[in-house]
Amino acid sequence: MGFIEDAVTWFSGWIWGVPLLIIVMGGGLFFMIYSRFMPFLYLKHAVAVLRGKYDESHEEGQISHYEALSTAIASTVGMGNISGVAVAITMGGPGAIFWMWVSAFFGMATKFFTCTLAVMYRGKDSNGEVRGGPMYVITEGLGKKWKPMATFFCIVGLIGALPIFQANQLTAALNAVVGGAVGYDTSATISFLGSDIATSSLITGLILTVVVSMVIFGGIKKISKVASKLVPVMVVLYFVLVVYILLQNAGEIPGIFGLIFQEAFSPDAAFGGAVGAIIIVGAKRAAFSNEAGIGTAPMVHGDTKTNEPVREGLVAMLGPAIDTLIVCTLTALVILGTGVYEGAEDTGGIFGVTLTLKAFSAAIPGAGGYLLGLCILIFAVSTLLSYSYYGVKCMSFMLGAKYGNYYNYIYIGTIVVGAVASLGFVVSLIDGGFALMAIPTMISALILAPKAMNAAKSYFKRLKAGEMT
Repeated sequence: MGFIEDAVTWFSGWIWGVPLLIIVMGGGLFFMIYSRFMPFLYLKHAVAVLRGKYDESHEEGQISHYEALSTAIASTVGMGNISGVAVAITMGGPGAIFWMWVSAFFGMATKFFTCTLAVMYRGKDSNGEVRGGPMYVITEGLGKKWKPMATFFCIVGLIGALPIFQANQLTAALNAVVGGAVGYDTSATISFLGSDIATSSLITGLILTVVVSMVIFGGIKKISKVASKLVPVMVVLYFVLVVYILLQNAGEIPGIFGLIFQEAFSPDAAFGGAVGAIIIVGAKRAAFSNEAGIGTAPMVHGDTKTNEPVREGLVAMLGPAIDTLIVCTLTALVILGTGVYEGAEDTGGIFGVTLTLKAFSAAIPGAGGYLLGLCILIFAVSTLLSYSYYGVKCMSFMLGAKYGNYYNYIYIGTIVVGAVASLGFVVSLIDGGFALMAIPTMISALILAPKAMNAAKSYFKRLKAGEMT
């Protein structure tokens, strides 16, 4: 395992270099300037669309505008925000949060273009169902000769959709919360292929595999229904906990923002020892948080029931604002406000959910860690039950709709791997997969940007003329 982990870590660091940074963040900046900030002027209209004012239930597609956005956000709100922010801070220092903001701001423009195109250039799967996503944008928008690039996106999408990060961080949280509560020895290990694996992590991974398998393959569907009802409750609970902690330390908030801005341009703030390293960390974590430019969100938004692509682009644009600019910022304020990150930085390691748990436990002694642990459990399980959607869609495009569900076997097979692997390996593998997915997604969006812009001009002209109902 050591060689594989080293190889994956090296590849992730290599692929997330300057060229990809230019494609992802530079592409977002281009979309913003090219559109002359036009979509940002219609945020109020975007909210109206989200609320259902312009729903078109009779149009082709599978879901409403609200369902599309909530599905896309559900895959990241939770572990992406609770754990991803901690990873960003321990890898790049407090300054990484600033670059997450910048990346998210550019990401709003990216989401507008990629998700508008996902509806403009929808295709049909082998069952005749209307589908959207980068693979269809490439083949329907650029032509069949570009299909190899669409296939490449789907191949790497099978990696990016793996549940290993969720499994890893849920296992870490359960080890920290449950193991600490019952006095279970989470340090006990067994040897497997020359590596020492935590026994508690292996047991948790096996249990998760069984539960997810039962739901994904049509078993106890009530679990997923219950989870979908509990997620909104957990979101509210998480916000209440964060606001409570911030109110306790309200006087420190200006200083925390000052620290973020100061270290965003400090060459010593990140382990890489350069401002560029901090920017890369921020961009990677923002990509994991809101998926702007990666291509997963367009697969959901492309399935919306609408004949107005721009509407879905506007709704999708709200995702990075909610996910990164609001939720991630709140998490960062808690971690930085409690000061727990300072000890983590000194070790030179990468810490995820355990750091966030430590922050909540410090801010709310006794109950904080357990309450956050409950939120993490619901968030992670609900994501584990639904994240396979992306992989199934990618496999369906390549092999046909009737073979798409075979991806679920790959999916559940990696849950145990994620549970017992190191956080560094898990983060590097997903980062590498996301990086490769971003290349065809951004290239196709940049080439087809004029088409999306023409559609936007037409739509907003009709909106101003009062032709929208």
